[in-house]
Amino acid sequence: MCQLLGMNCNVPTDICFSFEGFHRRGGETDQHADGWGIAFFEGPGARVFLDSKPAVESPIAELVRNYPIRSMNVIAHIRKATKGVVALENTHPFMRELWGRYWIFAHNGTLEDFAPELQGQYQPVGATDSERAFCYMLERLRARFPEGQPSLRESFDLLREVTAEIAQHGRFNYLLSNGEYLIAHCYDNLCYILRHAPFAQAHLIDQDVTVDFNALTTPDDKVAVIATTPLTDNETWTRMQPRALVAFERGALVTEAFT
Repeated sequence: MCQLLGMNCNVPTDICFSFEGFHRRGGETDQHADGWGIAFFEGPGARVFLDSKPAVESPIAELVRNYPIRSMNVIAHIRKATKGVVALENTHPFMRELWGRYWIFAHNGTLEDFAPELQGQYQPVGATDSERAFCYMLERLRARFPEGQPSLRESFDLLREVTAEIAQHGRFNYLLSNGEYLIAHCYDNLCYILRHAPFAQAHLIDQDVTVDFNALTTPDDKVAVIATTPLTDNETWTRMQPRALVAFERGALVTEAFT
């Protein structure tokens, strides 16, 4: 099973603490050693780092660990390959443009007999079922709203419909963001935590590291962290219900439905 990590905030925030524990799951504390990637939104731009090496052996992961890139939306993925060989083109997260914005997507699970006919606006580069699902989702969004980006509510409603369709083919846990909001779908395994004042200390599960968020934040900061399994052992994480589709915006949960 792959591992997902997402962050959505109301102010630019670095993900170094969460990534410190998360990247250990890429070949050290867990078996996900078939590549990894992380994407940071910065205004309309996006930095995407990908490596087909295990995260614990990757020099790029070392750079990310020590480079406090501040972002309001981040998506990371550690891969356990099921469809497609271990190669850079099959490494998540994937990025495409829609309505003049970058969109980032990462998937945990395997889809069987999923071969929708794509119209041509979006085509997979690699051989994963994940990238094909992402292309299909974006095609459906563009077809429904050809005039430009709709409201979050309108996008969310269509994504709920498309997610339910794709999830008929297998496990479909995913994170999706356009830099304004972050959408998470729990097919069977995903959780989140909402951090806001009063902040406290947090201790990682995968490494003996503790951080005092009270010393690093302001009372107005709001941060949502989403992960396949909890990253800390002294905080209360919310396990999402199966088939829950959730939207986070500015560090808060703003919309929830079921597929």
